[in-house]
Amino acid sequence: MSDETGTPDTPAGSPDGADRSAPSGGPRPEPLRFFGTTWVNHDNGYAARRAGVAVGSLAAAVASCLVLRLAYEGLQIADTGSFVTVLIIAMFAICSALAFRNTWEGFGKRHDPQRQASLRGLLAIGFVGSLLAYFFRSLTEAPGEKLHREEYDKAREEYDRRTSRRTGNPSKKKRRR
Repeated sequence: MSDETGTPDTPAGSPDGADRSAPSGGPRPEPLRFFGTTWVNHDNGYAARRAGVAVGSLAAAVASCLVLRLAYEGLQIADTGSFVTVLIIAMFAICSALAFRNTWEGFGKRHDPQRQASLRGLLAIGFVGSLLAYFFRSLTEAPGEKLHREEYDKAREEYDRRTSRRTGNPSKKKRRR
């Protein structure tokens, strides 16, 4: 995992994966956060992990909203004025909406690492949106499973096509009479 961008160093289907159920010599699925490679066959507690991710991300979002509520009350106590209060609320709302959209799109396609690095601050402010995107996606699948499955299936198909061989030399084939 790249420390700077938060994206995996190896694409799905690379031989560096950790799936022991894949045939040796072929591409291996990329592990997902919290799921490992259980998303391939939906085994080894996949359903429990999905439920745990859903509950955990929702609980984290609720706790985050409570912390933001305390911050709002702190602004009210400090009597900063309505302009500052509106700016802070708008900032968190807009950043959360953008973070939700960015995270949701990340489940279907890989992001450009430079773009992700430039959005890091905005995504950190809008962390509630990212948590909610994780919650909603985990209700239907492991977050990012669709993208990784497409990449893995494509890599398997290409590997199978490359390794399938014809038997014998076609020029020496006996003709039937």
